[in-house]
Amino acid sequence: MLDLTRLRADIPAYDNVTWPTPVFLDSAGSSLPPRPVLDAVTAHLRRETEIGGYRAANERLDDLESVKTAIGTLINADPAGIALSDSATRAWSDFFYAVPLAPGDRILISEVDYASNAIATLQRAQASGAVVEQIPSDDTGQLDLDALAAMLDERVKLVSLVHAPTNGGLVNPVAEAARLTHRVGALVLLDACQSAGQLPLDVAELDVDAMSATGRKWLRGPRGTGFLYVRPELAATMEPTRLDLHSAAWVGPREYRLAADASRFEFWECDVAARLGLGAAVRYLLDHGPDEVYAAIAANAQQLRKTLAGIPEVTVRDLGSRHSGIVSFTIDGWIPVDIRDRLLAQDITVTVSHRGSTLLDMSARRLDSVVRASPHCFVSPDELERFTEAVTALATGR
Repeated sequence: MLDLTRLRADIPAYDNVTWPTPVFLDSAGSSLPPRPVLDAVTAHLRRETEIGGYRAANERLDDLESVKTAIGTLINADPAGIALSDSATRAWSDFFYAVPLAPGDRILISEVDYASNAIATLQRAQASGAVVEQIPSDDTGQLDLDALAAMLDERVKLVSLVHAPTNGGLVNPVAEAARLTHRVGALVLLDACQSAGQLPLDVAELDVDAMSATGRKWLRGPRGTGFLYVRPELAATMEPTRLDLHSAAWVGPREYRLAADASRFEFWECDVAARLGLGAAVRYLLDHGPDEVYAAIAANAQQLRKTLAGIPEVTVRDLGSRHSGIVSFTIDGWIPVDIRDRLLAQDITVTVSHRGSTLLDMSARRLDSVVRASPHCFVSPDELERFTEAVTALATGR
């Protein structure tokens, strides 16, 4: 069982804070890093000021490689299939733009696909002559597996899946969708931006061909970090749209050779300190036991979901039969941005998810925006109570 006191002692944001403590419910946006992450980043930046960035990086080559090892342990992947990136969006795009497309090819996206992913599919469809089609949701709001099965044929080249969307607590049936997709030889690209660090991620179990994730959300790493997983045997067959002297070697006046593994999706220049911080964040999660962390996040979210559902004038907007650590809601008569700002005035941090981020889903539900509360494992029961009391006061006009 997690030691809440120890977890909170590891968070610099709680140093020297008197009661009432801030209520932080935005791990779906950018979470509070633990002290080992801060120490890893600042120590390397300090070292760069002492001897320069090149020498400082050379001192940490083994540590940089161990970042991939830690991620591989977390997601049950060969480190050779992992490429470090500066964001989940960059990682997703690097893979997607390397998938060959021709006129008449089909790209399938889900109803909760993220705006950045959808925009990329539309751009490539316009350039290549491929078409983008939407997989319907079922009655619960999750991906409709029967509809997907009916849509699949040999012209489908890629299916874009979102494990947990940005605008609510839905969790999609990824493994089942991947199995269906592979029957027609299509690739599965999973957006795990909102699931890495809060839900189990076993790439072998999920049966995905590629997966993108960020460091700054539930993993509690620095901003400007992320990673891409690609099945190693697939990575060896793909050529990214952009290369440098890290992703490939210049071996002759007119010849280059791609890196043998997923590092062909990386560039040489990077934020070394941030990547060391990402490694510290992943190891922190592994040290505390991922299953324990996931269970605590789920319990906190379930408590919020249950309590909010009992408040008059409050509507919980989460879809699906299985839920993540994101809790979305609205209050009758209130604009979500105003709810966010009123809560912030009480040192309660939530965020708002707008229609433009998940256009298909929000339009279908006639929602312009929702409030998004995302409690990590370090949030205390007292803080959850303060949050629900504050929401109750807004909903009842007190």
